[in-house]
Amino acid sequence: MDDLDQLAFENAPMGLALTEHRVIRSCNDTFARMFGFEKPQLLGQSFRLLYGTDQEFHQIRDIGLEPLKQDMPYSDERLMQKSDGSHVWCRFRARTLTPKDPLARIILSFALIENTPLGPSLTPREREVLMWLARGRTSKEIAQVLNLSPRTIEDVRARLLRKFKVKNVAVLLARMAGFGQGGPAS
Repeated sequence: MDDLDQLAFENAPMGLALTEHRVIRSCNDTFARMFGFEKPQLLGQSFRLLYGTDQEFHQIRDIGLEPLKQDMPYSDERLMQKSDGSHVWCRFRARTLTPKDPLARIILSFALIENTPLGPSLTPREREVLMWLARGRTSKEIAQVLNLSPRTIEDVRARLLRKFKVKNVAVLLARMAGFGQGGPAS
């Protein structure tokens, strides 16, 4: 990369990373700052570092593999963990350089959806359920994925609504996406 390309990469308005088998091989300064790290702390590290639990890290692995295998990009929104243990809601995009083995080499981008803290602290279970709710899953579907009862998921949903002082999941997700009381996040 010449100096101008490097300058653009490092200062892109979104976090950029190149991974090989879920290990960070390269990232820009924006990515490191977004998650509260210095860039050298991330290089060579497993992406596990950015997830609240091993279970979250393993569950997220296969989401989006099908479009990547077809040489298509994949995008979703997810809750990621910062170096201090706090969380940020991000818009995530991925494109593989190796469609036959999608995780072998992937270029990822992360853009903050909301620049303010997410509010109340969440338990690992609440983060998991919120992640699946953001993907449009029902309580029954989430229960199947997590091997729990639908009633347990309903209890977690109710707890999330109380913590965030909202009346329904649609309002909760809108708030998480930055469209809460203050309008769209910039």
